[in-house]
Amino acid sequence: MIDIDKLRFPVGRYVSPETISDIQLQNWINEIEQLPSLLRRATVDLPETVLNTPYRPQGWTLRQVIHHLADSHMNAYIRFKLAVTEENPTVRPYFEDRWAECSDSKDSEIELSLNLLDALHKRWVLFLRSLSQEDWNKTFYHPANKVTMALKEVAGLYAWHGNHHLNHILITIS
Repeated sequence: MIDIDKLRFPVGRYVSPETISDIQLQNWINEIEQLPSLLRRATVDLPETVLNTPYRPQGWTLRQVIHHLADSHMNAYIRFKLAVTEENPTVRPYFEDRWAECSDSKDSEIELSLNLLDALHKRWVLFLRSLSQEDWNKTFYHPANKVTMALKEVAGLYAWHGNHHLNHILITIS
């Protein structure tokens, strides 16, 4: 029998650690930095039939997952910059499931989002490495989740998010 929860969360659900050290932050930044090259390696020469395969029943296709990572991480980068430049801003939620159904996510070549992720993650990592201890404690409010999050927690969430979806791809192609 297929364990749907394991297919949905191949690396487990994200749980923020009680204490986040500078070393942990650096590890998360390194994971964010490495994601685009790991995605390229995992998807090189995949045929269209595989890219159009869902990673689980009723799940997104691998193509949608890659485009979702670009959409999600663009939003994350902007949320980080808002938090550093404003006082606890309220960020704009978006309907990621609806975005995944747009034609650019369902039909376009993955190279578009792989290129975007290359550039975006370079900028994002430069920005993350420039943050002070004070900056890491800055927050934003997410109205859909009704939670205020510190950037140091959000860094872990997005490092996890990249690994989470990379594993969806790796499991599907194995």
